[in-house]
Amino acid sequence: MPLGKVQTQIVAKLMEMGRLSGRQRDVIAAVTADLNGDALDRLLQEEYRVTPLQILVAKGRALGLAPYNIVRYRVTPATFERVPREFCEENQVIPVGTVGDMLLVVFANPFEVTVPAKIHEMTGLRVVRMLGREKDIRDKFNQGQDNRSTGFDDVVQQIGAEFGTTLLAGDEELVDEESGPIIQLANRIIEDAYFAGASDIHIEPQENEIIVRYRIDGLCQEKLRMPAKVAPALVARIKIMCNLDIAERRLPQDGRIIFKQFTKKSLDLDLRVSTAPLNHGEGMVMRILDKQKATLPLPALGFSDEALARYREVIRQPYGMILHCGPTGSGKSMTLYSALNEINSPELVIRTAEDPIEYTLMGINQMQMHRQIGLTFATALRSFLRQDPDIILVGEIRDKETADVAVEAALTGHLLMSTLHTNDAPSTIARLADMGVEPFMISSSLLCVCSQRLMRRVCKTCRVSYQPQGREKEILEKAIGWNGTIYRHSPRGCSKCGGSGYKGRVGIHELMISNDELVEGINNEIETAELKRIAMRSGMKTLHQDSLLKVRDGISTLEEAIATVPPDV
Repeated sequence: MPLGKVQTQIVAKLMEMGRLSGRQRDVIAAVTADLNGDALDRLLQEEYRVTPLQILVAKGRALGLAPYNIVRYRVTPATFERVPREFCEENQVIPVGTVGDMLLVVFANPFEVTVPAKIHEMTGLRVVRMLGREKDIRDKFNQGQDNRSTGFDDVVQQIGAEFGTTLLAGDEELVDEESGPIIQLANRIIEDAYFAGASDIHIEPQENEIIVRYRIDGLCQEKLRMPAKVAPALVARIKIMCNLDIAERRLPQDGRIIFKQFTKKSLDLDLRVSTAPLNHGEGMVMRILDKQKATLPLPALGFSDEALARYREVIRQPYGMILHCGPTGSGKSMTLYSALNEINSPELVIRTAEDPIEYTLMGINQMQMHRQIGLTFATALRSFLRQDPDIILVGEIRDKETADVAVEAALTGHLLMSTLHTNDAPSTIARLADMGVEPFMISSSLLCVCSQRLMRRVCKTCRVSYQPQGREKEILEKAIGWNGTIYRHSPRGCSKCGGSGYKGRVGIHELMISNDELVEGINNEIETAELKRIAMRSGMKTLHQDSLLKVRDGISTLEEAIATVPPDV
């Protein structure tokens, strides 16, 4: 619809509403062709005393959309439970409610046609468009930027109201874990962390307060502080959610929350919970396991094209051992799950031994370890060998017994996958040898070792390109022979990345695949540094090199690459 025609209709609707006379309409109609939408709004407000709300109503009637006064709407974390805040802010829309299978969304731009389809795809709900003033919508987001902690204010106020206004002054009465506000607080923390993209929630008691922190993209961020008296009730409530003993406060406990049992919202996620007695009370860490994002396809994990082709070839071998190494939280489990999903088929029998089972995989038989009753990785592995599997996944090789059985499984016609805590791929050989596995057993069973880390992605919206100089230039030229432009993060960030300059993470990989020269080196027990040189001659890219390839491709920054993996010696 041409803009001039819309403006004419707006003026006509204002006349129908009795806000303009016929003569005023004719005067305005003579100039609307030369005015854009904002200029017309200013003219109506300044010259003809039409209020912004009256203009909004007239626009809504002209466009066939219901007008909505967003000024009166209160934005809470629940507002963005279905549509992420970043998406809403980028497209200047605010969801304001649901009716049956319909989602009511206020739009600043009435001519936007692609956003409703994207929202429908995200939520599965039919989108009903409503019209709001762009300035009012922008103001709502700016209010949220000014005070990011307000998402919990209503719950904090309820706790204060229920247990006395002296709550924040720290009186000695304990808050009841069965109280409505405490239940709401526990749920709100979990929901807010999930929508913020957190991987872990830390609840940490201090001397005079309790601190809640989220780990987002590998870095912890403080989210909430509350008085210390709330801590026992909050921890007890979370213990109840995962069926732990609320009376036992002296020993660590582990549990699992199936969150959909405690919320009416369509959130299908589990939380792995660990408690620990600390100096100021019980602390708690919850790992968020999003069951709707159980696995990513292998190409989405950050493998280079060459490494991905070689890795796919290895995971389709009929027998042998594939090891993934790296510190906790480096994405090892996700890569293994993705590999299993890719090769899973009705012709194969796949068994996994995990502690704990992080994600449930369709068509794969998974076993949870229970060390208290003697069900360890080694015990599970021995039982698997009698159950005719084709592929076995062991959560972690921690001791000589598990390592021996794993090597035995790999040598007797099974494809075995597992993880190990080492710094890089070549040092995995020395780690297995330290456990007591004979070198010739390692060399004859090993197919490949994949060392990996997770590196933050630079925000594509606000990243800044520049030409590296000095030491930065030397590092890039020495590792990958690159001397072109790269990107750095914006210190101020933008709304899309929450002001951090980074958004999301990508994997970097060091893939050491067995060959004749490597087998000979392992059998001769040569040093790790020499094994690394052999692997690099065979085409292995080190973690440092792969991280700089991500920098070259504009995926991350040199600063992040060096912070994640030190340069090769």
